[in-house]
This record gives sequence, structure tokens and C-alpha cells, in this order.
Amino acid sequence: MYIRQLYTGCLSEAAYYIESEGEAAIIDPLRDIDVYLDLAAERKSTIKYIFETHFHADFVSGHIDLGKATDAPIVYGPGTNTGFKAYVAKDRELFRIGKLTVEVLHTPGHTLESTCYLLKDENGKDHAVFTGDTLFVGDVGRPDLAQKTNDLTTNDLAGMLYDSLQASLIPLADDVLVYPAHGPGSSCGKNLGPDTSSTIGEEKQMNYALKASDRDEFITAVTDGIPPPPQYFPINARINREGYDSLDAVMEKAMRALSVAEFGEQMKVDDTIILDTRKSSVFTEGFIPGSVSIGLDGRFAEWAGSLLPFDVPMLLVADEGKEKESIVRLARVGLDNVQGYLQGGFPVWQAAGEQIDMIVDVEADELMMDIPFDENLMVVDVRKPAEFGEGHLKNALSIPLGDMTDPATMAQIDDHHNVYVHCAGGYRSVIAASLLKRQGIHNIRNVAGGWGKIKEQEKAEIVKEANVLN
Repeated sequence: MYIRQLYTGCLSEAAYYIESEGEAAIIDPLRDIDVYLDLAAERKSTIKYIFETHFHADFVSGHIDLGKATDAPIVYGPGTNTGFKAYVAKDRELFRIGKLTVEVLHTPGHTLESTCYLLKDENGKDHAVFTGDTLFVGDVGRPDLAQKTNDLTTNDLAGMLYDSLQASLIPLADDVLVYPAHGPGSSCGKNLGPDTSSTIGEEKQMNYALKASDRDEFITAVTDGIPPPPQYFPINARINREGYDSLDAVMEKAMRALSVAEFGEQMKVDDTIILDTRKSSVFTEGFIPGSVSIGLDGRFAEWAGSLLPFDVPMLLVADEGKEKESIVRLARVGLDNVQGYLQGGFPVWQAAGEQIDMIVDVEADELMMDIPFDENLMVVDVRKPAEFGEGHLKNALSIPLGDMTDPATMAQIDDHHNVYVHCAGGYRSVIAASLLKRQGIHNIRNVAGGWGKIKEQEKAEIVKEANVLN
């Protein structure tokens, strides 16, 4: 028996490779499938099955491309309807991988088709369960993502999730390994724990949701304080259900090196987005006017999916050699409209004498000195509500980064304000500043080091909000 967790940190996503006797299965693959093909080739194994735990909302799965590359069937749980060829398994149906057995456990609740896969060893003993978004380390899947496509309420789905856990997972032996689809930082749960695997016994002891004494208590526990899902979740769920263009076709269109002149002409196409994937600290020093900064060094794909439109052309500015990585990571969340990239990157644009823009970085102590003397000064805190509630500057305006595409929210800021933007450390605030610049607000300063530096200042008036949801 061979199991490998293939974890992608920027999406907090775990795919799995299972193998026995030269036969392999992949569970919840990402869209860029070479890692699975290469691993199978390296181990001289044949991919026999592709198991999907559900229609993922936070990334585009590689199931279709991997199925075409391997001729392996794509397996979903009961009640699944797809826009492509798939095998819909029955609850408790068995699949063989070499000397191993995989048992289908239908566990609706996170979504209606949500399914776990129980792996039994050569002797038929339960060894590990791949839980998708049904059970995480320290948490369970949020039950509010499937209701837009049916008449079920969040409470209805939470009740279904309780029943699924009680019937299929809690009865498993304490030593059965738990391999979820996500780890810390994922928006598919409320507050996932720090680890990416566990055991049934550990979850029974530590997971708040599994400690609920009855169905009603469970529903209350898992539905209280769920933050709004990222805006791209329903788009990705639809893509995974209906199908998508091959990644090869996306790359062929996107990997076009454009000269400064060609890039400038393409910029004139209505609604075109210029996406700059360089580090935020480099972006502030100079960029093409109107660019949106989302650096590869942070939770790139998640913020791109949350903030960028899916139906407009996109041009890319990246560090040389990072163009392909940028395009692949965009495709992981279904952003397939890249029309090309600036050959040579921003230095070539600047050397050509083209117009540039910049964002002023200031230190936290400079912000403290300016606050008492500037009646037009506005501090915009773009952290999440829970972060804001734990401590923020007095009179700061809370606009979580995910809300910065809402015109009504952004109407609170105009160009007469002296805007100081900060997040926790500086990544999100530069994204926010670039969005403000794009909508014509230019009197902006980015607070370097963010809240981490601000809270160290003796003059900082810090307020806490006891009623902010965690």
C-alpha cells in the first residue's frame, strides 16, 4: 500500500494518490495534472480510477483532463448529475485497487453529492477515510454552499451532515486515518485546524462539531458565524459540474509573449484587466496604470477568483519565468481568459518610456504622526471581520478585501480622503490599494507591515469589537 497526500498551500487543497500492485487512484485532483501522471510513471503504475468527493467550489478539478489522459473513469457518489461522462457509484459500492478496496460512503450535507471513500487494506481492515469536505481536522464542511441550486436551507443541509457523520464516519474505529480535502486557511469550513490529516479518534476528542450532544446542537454549532463564501465559489462548482476547456487549450491562448506595443494595443480592448503577479513590495514601486496587484507569494488563486471577473479579457505582467505559473494558478480557479503576457515584464515597459504609476509605502509610526493633524485622513482596514474585531485602530473603516468589488461599499471612499490602507502584514493592502487606484482614487498610502506594525505603536488607539463573528 502506498498513499501520498499532494498538498497545495495557496489553495489549502489536498489531492491524494493511492497505489497497490501497480494500480493507482487519484482523489480530488487539481486542474494541472502532470504531477499525477509523473508520479504514476515514476512508480510504474497505471491510474485506474479518479475519485471525486463532490463538486468543488474553491478550485477547478483536473478530473476531466486526467480522465482523457488515462482513460480512467471519473467516479462520483450517489445523486450526481454531470455535463460529461462519469460513473455514479452506489452507496457502499466497492472498488478494487490492487490488493486494496475502496468503499463509497455517501455523506450529503456539505453538498448533496458529497461522498467519502473508505480505504481498506489487503486484509480488509479499515485503514483510512478520504473525507473531502465532509470532515476536516477540527471542523466540518460548511452547509451553506449547495442551497442556491435547490430548495434546501442551510439548516436542512446541516442536519443532513449530522446524519451522515453519525451513520458513516463516527462508527469507524478510532485508528482510522482521516484525510480531508483541505487544511488551514480554506474557506470551505469555518475554522479548520492546523494539520492536514488526523484520525477518527482524534476528531471525536477534539472536533467541536463531533462533540455536539444531538442534532439540534450540531446544527447550531456549525451554522453559527459562517462567513460569506468567496464570490467565485458558485462559478467553480458550476465549472466542475458542467465541464471546461482543456488546460492545454487555455495555455496555448495565454502563453503569448506581447511586445510593449502589442500589449498597449491589447490594453485598449474594453474591460481588459491587467493583472500584475509580482510581489506586492515590488508592485508599489512602479506598475502599469490600472493594474491589479495579486502577488504569487500569497493566496494568489483564491484572491484572483474572489476579485477578478471571469468573463473579460486579461493581460498578465509577471516576473520573467513566472508567466506559466501565473496562468496555471489562475486556471485552477477557472480564470481562463488570459490573452497574453508582457514580454520582459514591467522593466521593459518602464525602459520604453511608457506611463507608470506607483503606491506610496509609509511606516506605521508615520501613520500615527499624521492621524491627529489630518481631518481628511481615513484608515481603511481590509482584514476579515474577525481580525478587525480582535483589535483595530479607533475610527478605522472596515472594508474586508473580498468586499472591494462592491460599488456601494467602495462609495464610502473618494479622492478628497487621505487614505491609509492596511491589512495584517501588507499583502492584502496592496491588492486593495491597486483596486482603489483602478477606480480613480489616487491619494493612497500603503501601511508597510500592516497591523503587525501598527499595534506595536505606543500612540495607537486600539479598539476591540466583542460582537464580531468569529
